[in-house]
This record gives sequence, structure tokens and C-alpha cells, in this order.
Amino acid sequence: MNKFKSLLGLMRLPFLVLSLVCVAIGVGTAHWQTGIINWWHVLLVLIGALSAHISVNTFNEYFDFRSGLDARTQRTPFSGGSGTLPADPKLEKTALVLACTAFSITTAVGLYFILLRGWQLIPLGIIGLLLVVTYTIWFVHNPILCLVAPGLGFGVLMVMGTHYALTGTYTWTAFVASLLPTALVSNLLLLNQFPDAEADQSIGRRHFPIVIGRKASSILFGVLMLVAYVSVVVGIVFRLLPVWSALVFLTAILAWRAYQGARKNADNVPALVPSMGMNVIATLVTPVLLTIGLLIGK
Repeated sequence: MNKFKSLLGLMRLPFLVLSLVCVAIGVGTAHWQTGIINWWHVLLVLIGALSAHISVNTFNEYFDFRSGLDARTQRTPFSGGSGTLPADPKLEKTALVLACTAFSITTAVGLYFILLRGWQLIPLGIIGLLLVVTYTIWFVHNPILCLVAPGLGFGVLMVMGTHYALTGTYTWTAFVASLLPTALVSNLLLLNQFPDAEADQSIGRRHFPIVIGRKASSILFGVLMLVAYVSVVVGIVFRLLPVWSALVFLTAILAWRAYQGARKNADNVPALVPSMGMNVIATLVTPVLLTIGLLIGK
């Protein structure tokens, strides 16, 4: 039982909800544009997406432990890893095996849909698999790539990949819909980097809270939040998204409060934690609202 709990810790189980809501957007765009959904294919997409998320989380746990970062990190409920490997170092090899196994499952699901739908899925698949393996060891050393990569993986790649797997086509609707989670997820990782800035810098990482400081990064956080909501407005104006997509603005007040808290408490980690929590809620609920809008929209 204890080992099972440790495995769930390595997977960072509570955070896997993010994959579900991002896949849901792709299901929503496919339904809105075709009206036909193969739920067996939806299940396969979910398995592939969850496996990819488990893989990237577990690789992150493994490499953070190996680099010594875990021993220096100020852990919060939303950042700093699970603490599983520092608590039980004997699980180091298990973490690597789990990461590789989940990676293999994602690859197998991707190959199935390539055979089913065609080679056009290959570019997204290759980029996605590279992100899973290399994010923690490469992308975290460049501030722009470190900012863009998480949103790209959970936004553009996951939403458009889902849409293509279900319909066999790429559409502007799927692309515009993917911009919301792209901005939100990049923002999620950006704010969660605030408490880790000093520890990350000590092992050579370079993300925006390190390079430009937390105060300036809080402004960047606000810009990305604005981009997320504006992308939906653009989609509605150009009739790429249904009017019901405006449901996303139900979380705007929460997002605004998270931004205000980030600006005010950028250098005060304990006071920043409530804003990190509000940001997590906004990141999860807003895509759900977009999905509802797509499913009921005409």
C-alpha cells in the first residue's frame, strides 16, 4: 500500500486533472464541428494524454532528485514536486521505469491514430514526445522555451492532437480553442516557479522569475492571462467558436484576483500561495467552461 501511494506521488496524481480538461476541449471542438464522437477513440486519447502527463511528471521527479534540486526546494501545495523520492530514495529506479513505461503507452496510442488517420499527426506526435523527455533537462535552461513549452504541450498539441485523432482534420477552430489552455498552462507553470527561483538558479535553470525577477514576471503573468481570454473573444468574433464560449468569463474575476495577488506578493511566498491556488482553479475550470460552450453551442 505504501509503495502504491509512492507511485501515485511520483505521478503527481492531483495534477493529472489538467490533461482531462485539455483533452475535453479537443472533444468539444470535434463535436461542435462534426456532431459525431467515437467515444472509444476519446478513451484512447485520454489514455495517451494521461500517460504523457504521468511520464513528464515522473521524469521531472527523477531528474529533480538526481540534480539535488529536491533538497533545496521550498515546497508548496502547488510547486516543488511531490517529495516522494527525497522521502524514499530507493524508488529512484522505479521512477525512471514508470516514466519510460508511460512514455511507451503514449507512443503506442499515437502510432494507432497515425495508422488510423494518416501521417499528418506525426509532427505533433514527435514534438509532444520530445517535450515529455527533454523539458526538465533542456527547456528549463532557456526562459522563453521554459515558458512556452508547457502551454504548447497541454494546449496546441493536446487540443489539436485530440481534434485530429477524432476527426482526421486540423481546423482553425481547434487551433483558436487551443490558445486558451496554451496561455493558461504556461501561466500556471510561470507562477509556480516563483517559490523555486533561488533553488532553480542554484542548479543552472533559467526561467523568467530568475532572469527578470518575480515582480516583472507577475506582469508577464497578467499579460498571458489576458491573452487567454482575448483568444476566446477573437474566436467568437470570427465565428470560429460558438457564442456560448463566452462562459469562460465566469472565471475572469478569479483570474484577476490571482493576478493582483501575484503583483502584491511576488516576493512573499507564504502570502503568494492563495494566489497560486486561485490560478490552479482558473486553469482547470476555464477550459471546462469552454468545453461546455462548445458542446451546447450552435
